[in-house]
Amino acid sequence: MRAASSFRLPQLLLPRPDLALPRWCVIACDQYTSDPGYWQRVEHEVGDAPSALQLIYPEVHLASPDKSERIARVQAAMRRYGDQGLLRPHDGAVLVERTLPDGRVRRGLMLELDLEQYDYTPGSASPIRPTEGTIVERIAPRIELRQDAELELPHILVLIDDPAHTVIEPLAAQRERLAPLYDTALMLGGGRVAGFAPDTELQAQAVNALQALGDGAAFAARHGLPAGTPPMLFAVGDGNHSLATAKACWERIKATAGADHPARWALVEVENIHDPAMAFAPIHRLLLGVTADLRTALAAHFGSRLQIVDQPDAATLRAALAALPREVHAAGLLQPGGRHALVLVHGAPAAQLDVASFQGFVDALLAQGGAREVDYVHGDDALARLAGQEGHAGLHLATLGKSELIARVAQHGPLPRKSFSMGEADEKRFYLEARRIRP
Repeated sequence: MRAASSFRLPQLLLPRPDLALPRWCVIACDQYTSDPGYWQRVEHEVGDAPSALQLIYPEVHLASPDKSERIARVQAAMRRYGDQGLLRPHDGAVLVERTLPDGRVRRGLMLELDLEQYDYTPGSASPIRPTEGTIVERIAPRIELRQDAELELPHILVLIDDPAHTVIEPLAAQRERLAPLYDTALMLGGGRVAGFAPDTELQAQAVNALQALGDGAAFAARHGLPAGTPPMLFAVGDGNHSLATAKACWERIKATAGADHPARWALVEVENIHDPAMAFAPIHRLLLGVTADLRTALAAHFGSRLQIVDQPDAATLRAALAALPREVHAAGLLQPGGRHALVLVHGAPAAQLDVASFQGFVDALLAQGGAREVDYVHGDDALARLAGQEGHAGLHLATLGKSELIARVAQHGPLPRKSFSMGEADEKRFYLEARRIRP
């Protein structure tokens, strides 16, 4: 019962029930990377209380000169929390109910995935695959934290393609018979999260239903793909680089660690892409240290395929972008002084997404020295605010329809990096559950 092909039921560590959970739970470390003020507010909220904040490395600090010292403090806190008995064990799956800031309720299931069944390289046909390209150089700084860590705290969200609602939804329908594990408000307007423990019978039903989704013939038929197309049971939506880091760390030790080592597995939350509360949002590009005339640079990059249409304000720009047909690649250009424009690229390859066209432009601009760096921003309002600062500019990208994701990845491979987000920044996963990754 414990092992089931590419996944298994987890062995968790949960914060002790007498701890202040609103101060324990903090948002995914890769959020608000251009907004250090957010993380300062988190530190103020937490104060000196036990918190997951002490067990993670917010990526807003990745370039900090004291990175090594910060990592050492995180690893020491993991050991200290263990010694103090702040974490209690729980064996088995957890049904997660996340109430989002707008009231939608998104449901997921905590499981462990087998890193032997995960491959993030282009052309992967493994049961666990990324939905977006993996930036290998982004793995190295994460390895430094994980390789000597006692615990993992996941912000990884993995999608399953379950149109008949056979895995997670039957558990939610039986919620009244599930044992409550936690229930707490989330800080800084993040909504609420609750967790419930299904009994052995319900867990077995979920495992069987999940295994059935991995049937290759059924997968190909669902998406109109050729017979024999390798099924993708788990599509990594958020946290792909964290999962890739876990994979890299496992590869380093597996020759001597043995197949039963806990580092072979990674804790994730599995969600159904067909959940009505599941919404995709674009990930915008924020250019920092801009020195180039961006309109001239766009014209040089795209040539005669380019069309630029000025817009009176950000709201009009967003409406115009949303109304465009998919075959026209478009983005909004936001610059200081309230200068807004709709950027259209005609004649793009049909299999390509808008984000691929504009990421190519961004990469070329950085290589030519037209901007110092790019950050990836969640949220329309956040982009508009940040892009209005001197020396900044924003590319507002269109939203990917979630109905096209699984078939597109299965047919064409991972999307370009940072193509979409599973919700806005404040809808991301908050750290609560942990798992031991050292014997």
